[in-house]
Amino acid sequence: MTVQNAPRHVHVVSHGPHCLDGVTAAVVVTRFHTDATVDVRFSSNEAIDETLLNLRCDPADDEHEIWITDISWTSPEVDRHLQALLDRGVRIYWIDHHRTAIERQRNGEIGVRPTETVLSERYAASRLTFDYLGQRFPDLAVAAGLARLVAMADDNDRWLHRIPGSRELALTVSAMSGVAAYEDLLQSNDDVTYSPRMREAAGRIAEELRHSSALAERTRKTRKVEGATVISALCDGYASEIGDHWGKEGGNRIFALFDVRTMSISLRRSPDCDVDLSQLARRLGGGGHPAAAGCRPLELQTGIADAVADVVCGGLQGREPS
Repeated sequence: MTVQNAPRHVHVVSHGPHCLDGVTAAVVVTRFHTDATVDVRFSSNEAIDETLLNLRCDPADDEHEIWITDISWTSPEVDRHLQALLDRGVRIYWIDHHRTAIERQRNGEIGVRPTETVLSERYAASRLTFDYLGQRFPDLAVAAGLARLVAMADDNDRWLHRIPGSRELALTVSAMSGVAAYEDLLQSNDDVTYSPRMREAAGRIAEELRHSSALAERTRKTRKVEGATVISALCDGYASEIGDHWGKEGGNRIFALFDVRTMSISLRRSPDCDVDLSQLARRLGGGGHPAAAGCRPLELQTGIADAVADVVCGGLQGREPS
């Protein structure tokens, strides 16, 4: 069997499943490849190396493409794995807009050269993917049906919020379970009409946001460092909304919100702060954008477990929590 006559498989690995930009990028790739079997996997930044290492393009005699969108890897082992797949004839497309990914590629820290690479901060990953595929397949009518969804994802991810409903759509996606958002947006129409599951998720957002905001206020701590004010707190999702609200207080502030849902730190900043949070997150093992980034330090999770043990053991010994 020749490659030209072989069954075609498209493997998508994207940021998600609760990120509107990453989910939309996966929807775009899927909708442009109706002639192939498409397998979509979503990953967090912390799990992406493992996700890619577990990616197998079988059967080997079939035709395979890999699309990595809105996310990047950090391990040299992943470089070697991807290179082995390239050497085998697998085509790999990498599209990302995060500054950390762009700088790692510019500095020669990426040890593999994909078939095609689109790295740019000009647009969010979903629009970069949409534009790239639209240029490759200009005759496909599918592009028109995706235009509004892509515009909303780009508008929200770059924090422009010029398109009515873009922020609400992102919040709805973040509140949906599993891959439900991907499945429903894959079937969306030109107007991005909400599915029943999307309407149900949207109805939960207000109460969840109130709960998370109250948790953040109860646990809020403030420190001064390097000319900036660092405000830390716990939250239960909605870190961007809390950071946006607190950012209106001004004062060159950095917000470090530990999300109990994802066990990770979300970094945000006030509008008058010029600290590059993508570089801060990178030093902590994560990445992102200058104004919004994140990381998941293992030592922090271990520290939380230690603190829980201290409280419980103290209770067993008759001590009151401090």
